[in-house]
Amino acid sequence: MPCRTTKELNELVQEAKKYTGKGKVADYIPALAKAHHEELSVAIFHDDGTCVSAGDVKQKLTLQSVSKVLTLALALMDYGEEAVFSKVGYEPTGDPFNSIVKLEFSPSKPLNPMINAGALAVTHMIKGKNEEERFERILTFIQQLAGNSAIGYSAEVAESEYRTSDLNRALCYFMKQHGVIDEDIEELLRVYTKQCAIEMDCLDLARIGCVLAMDGVEPRTNLRLIPASVARLCKTFMVTCGMYNASGEFAVRVGIPAKSGVSGGIMGSVPNRFGIGIFGPALDEKGNSIGGTKLLEIMSAKYNMSMF
Repeated sequence: MPCRTTKELNELVQEAKKYTGKGKVADYIPALAKAHHEELSVAIFHDDGTCVSAGDVKQKLTLQSVSKVLTLALALMDYGEEAVFSKVGYEPTGDPFNSIVKLEFSPSKPLNPMINAGALAVTHMIKGKNEEERFERILTFIQQLAGNSAIGYSAEVAESEYRTSDLNRALCYFMKQHGVIDEDIEELLRVYTKQCAIEMDCLDLARIGCVLAMDGVEPRTNLRLIPASVARLCKTFMVTCGMYNASGEFAVRVGIPAKSGVSGGIMGSVPNRFGIGIFGPALDEKGNSIGGTKLLEIMSAKYNMSMF
């Protein structure tokens, strides 16, 4: 079903677009530096299967850190809560998403699954006899959540990230030294960078957000894709850790479960109402889409979205 463009939503996007000039694209990953910083688009997928949008919602974006929520769901479905959280913690952090500092203070496991160290520990748990099978399981799961078997990944972005992953390598070697992970580091990084490079549009992102909003049930088919307990855990991490070290302010100003990525994507889930997919590649200093965050703030006030 195509998205319906509305004048009201387009006006909100135009208002939020004024802030994109204050941000910058993620140029530390060379392939992401090509994005146009002024772009901003949004799709909202409702629990009845209808969709509204504004901007170029067919523009492709890579998931980046948004994928952390989805691999967490898959690992929880594979192993259960006790096993997963023996390797990664529950606690938010005030440090940047790629920081090694907290690992040094608590080397037994990363603080939470939404920082890079925690996400790498989670990807390490994805089942499969080799890296191809493990990535294929991640991709297939995401295709099912979005209801789109055409979703793939950007080989260019994956390779660009892999070549510039020295900080993530350091995190992996630190965790391997302390027994959090026990596999070949390069294999893990190849799976992880492909996972981050999975590519979709705002509508796909909104559909996945809606599945989480509905506690794991796909609203068009009424099929349960994620156990309710897993969906609730994922949404809890989205609230406490999903917007990097700006999650507290975001909870106050917007008040919904959301996860951002440095490509400029944001996936939001308004419980029992709708999913949101946003693409705005200009980032603030925390690594969140500056226009996308402002758009969600405006939308939350107008549509009474906050769950608090």
